[in-house]
Amino acid sequence: MDIWGQIKRDFRFGSNLTKLIYLNIAVFLIIKIFYVFLFLFRIADNNIIIYWLSLPANFSKLLIRPWTIITYQFLHEGFLHILFNMLWLYWFGKIFIEFLSQKKLVTIYLLGGIFGGLFFIITYNIFPVFAGIKSEAIALGASASVLAIVTTISFYVPNYTIRLMFIGDIKLKYIALFSILLDILSIAGENSGGHIAHLGGAFFGFLMYLQLKQDKNINFLDNIWNGIANLFKSKPKMRVDYKTKKPPRNDYDYNKEKAKKQKQIDVILDKISKSGYNSLSKKEKEILFSASKKNK
Repeated sequence: MDIWGQIKRDFRFGSNLTKLIYLNIAVFLIIKIFYVFLFLFRIADNNIIIYWLSLPANFSKLLIRPWTIITYQFLHEGFLHILFNMLWLYWFGKIFIEFLSQKKLVTIYLLGGIFGGLFFIITYNIFPVFAGIKSEAIALGASASVLAIVTTISFYVPNYTIRLMFIGDIKLKYIALFSILLDILSIAGENSGGHIAHLGGAFFGFLMYLQLKQDKNINFLDNIWNGIANLFKSKPKMRVDYKTKKPPRNDYDYNKEKAKKQKQIDVILDKISKSGYNSLSKKEKEILFSASKKNK
């Protein structure tokens, strides 16, 4: 079985939820492998990666590393940290895309993380209790982003019920409220910055719910996502092809066949958006793969 090929197909044709999870796992594994390299060759302190990718509470450090407002959202140190974040992202992300668009899932993930990061920075620079540690305080992890998604969908469909082991059936609104309350009560604990960032993500998620409640067809989130996606799209290169002259074709039959194939592709893409790439049959995957090669 071609595992790497399957992963590439899942990432290329899978849902945005799949891509977010794969990206988090990839960053985690790459950093851990790099740690091993640094350890074996005694090149540098392992904390150098955390230093450049985690979000600092100190304004002067943030000015030097402004990208950390994004990178910290994909950075995890421990296995349990990333495990629980990805489980929450998967469970609630599946419910999210059942009712809302996949574009909104990614945008709320990113903006929720940014909002959580700003909460963390502002709080550490306002309250006296953090004055002695703000110069070295950092935030990392996808929790703020995930909680933004959890809060948005939990208030959007508050009576949606899921079954939890040892607890039974429970509505989403109670899970969200319990998570928020737990973070509030945990601020005075060891991971104050993390819980503050969680609350920032949750607050952003609640703002998104209010927007969705007023107008279910809000488009600004999709526009933000389109703008982000366009930054990473490669521009088409000019190419001159020299081809031998082909015999004349029947344009009617050609256009009819082309329309038929495009209709097949549209049906398959619609199926992916609703159920993910893994829901496709072997034949549908082959059709999609063949079409992608022709469009290169």
